[in-house]
Amino acid sequence: MTAAAPATSPTEHKASWLPMVSLFLAQVLMSFNVAALPISLGGIVEDFGVPPTVASSTIVVYGLAVAALVMTGAKLGQRVGWVLIFRIVVVLFAGSALLMILSPSAGWAIAGQALAGAAAAIIVPSLVALIAENYRGAQQATAIGALGSARAISGVSAFLIGGTLGTLVGWRPVFIVVLVLAALVFAFSFSLRGDKGDPTIRIDLVASSLIGAAIVLLTLGFNNLNGWGALAATDSAPFALAGLSPAPLFIVAGVVLGQLFFVWTRRRKASGKVPLIDLSIIDSPRERAAVYAMFIVVALEACVNFTVPLYIQIVQGRTPFDTSLAMMPFNLTVFITATLVVRFYKKYPPRTIGVFGFILTTAALVWLSFVVTNNWETLPTIAGLIVFGIGQGALVTLVFNVLVTASPATLAGDVGSLRGTTQNLASAVGTALAGALMVSLLALSVGRAVAEHPELPPTLAAQVDVNDVNFISNAELREVLSQTDASDAEIDAAVEVNEQSRLAALRLGLLILAGVSALAIVPASRLPRYRPDEIPDPEGNRP
Repeated sequence: MTAAAPATSPTEHKASWLPMVSLFLAQVLMSFNVAALPISLGGIVEDFGVPPTVASSTIVVYGLAVAALVMTGAKLGQRVGWVLIFRIVVVLFAGSALLMILSPSAGWAIAGQALAGAAAAIIVPSLVALIAENYRGAQQATAIGALGSARAISGVSAFLIGGTLGTLVGWRPVFIVVLVLAALVFAFSFSLRGDKGDPTIRIDLVASSLIGAAIVLLTLGFNNLNGWGALAATDSAPFALAGLSPAPLFIVAGVVLGQLFFVWTRRRKASGKVPLIDLSIIDSPRERAAVYAMFIVVALEACVNFTVPLYIQIVQGRTPFDTSLAMMPFNLTVFITATLVVRFYKKYPPRTIGVFGFILTTAALVWLSFVVTNNWETLPTIAGLIVFGIGQGALVTLVFNVLVTASPATLAGDVGSLRGTTQNLASAVGTALAGALMVSLLALSVGRAVAEHPELPPTLAAQVDVNDVNFISNAELREVLSQTDASDAEIDAAVEVNEQSRLAALRLGLLILAGVSALAIVPASRLPRYRPDEIPDPEGNRP
């Protein structure tokens, strides 16, 4: 953009922060619900007598509903009006919490999270649209930073509150907190200002179907790379096509449908019709760079959020409360940085902050790959997580702010839907690839260590399927090996191999993630380079 406006001026009108309370709590509402689901899985399994895979469907359907419907939700908000639709879906979210609290079976709980995901698909773009309608300039940047900090602080509080309630009372009271949050959001929503919508807007059902199917297929494909097989189908795959796993087939099909969505959307815009999302929000290379950076930074966050609980809960056999304590340095740092980074916008351009942010995340991951042990409470490990959190918090807020300020307020809903789609897909891809990477590295490390260890004879190695190796605790490994003809000395040696292999896989995995983070400096270097004391004028010409 060539036109620019000062970020602040002596006569700039300061809007009340009361409307932001509702928007902040709405972000907390969604993030708390998401963070509470993993904590509730054990209680759902015990209450309803279902396998963990059925209980985890609550998480899957929520994510799928958000990702598949968020673009349609943005257009529905523009048609109905953002304030009205915001209140309606907050009530729906409260209804989903009631379903969780009162659910008589796992099916009802799954339905509750499907409803929550559908509501969140409209809340996500509405947050951006309502910020754009209620705040301008420096206040808008601060409000955007608050959304990033809300995600971090709600994750910490969900683990602490949910872990405590889940241990002392049960999993259902956790969703009473969700219900109370929904009531507070609804009450504060009457301070929001917004237009009444445009009933002439028509929702493109073809584009909605294409992008919805693409996101569902991509999410299912990436999430099941481990279970169904990255190439050849495993026994747990629902079907196989000439021996191929459906996971990569779903990914390919999702990419094809995604491309068809873009082709259809451009043709619809060229014919003068309203598209499902206005692709002009990513016309500029700088805006596309912001999307790429957002995808990478969210994927990296998902990798860390997967890896740390994996080691603490699965490998070390500790509780969700212990996990929350271990993750607190990271989450609190993200919270503080996401809130304070907007203060640097007056001095440094987005390009400088973006490049520096990815340098921090890269350095932190390299550092962690050398200092991490099977104990996450060491000072060097905590320091690495804090540095990673600083880079993460700065980047999440920055790239979102670039997209919002680069588009006029009328397209804020489209920016919000793009944000929701990108973040949900990146989270699914990051988690899935982290799992596949860690398990693959562990299998290679275990296979080599078993072959080279002098106290592990080939007869014992033959009784262990290295291709089916996974992250297990020492106690579980001892129990498995006790069913073989291994001696006590051989079991001790196997446990030692397991500990060393897990740590080697973790360190190499973190080093690979550092490489991905370093590559992200390329799109970050293409972020806008506004003058230090200016933000872009979204109504001006694009660069």
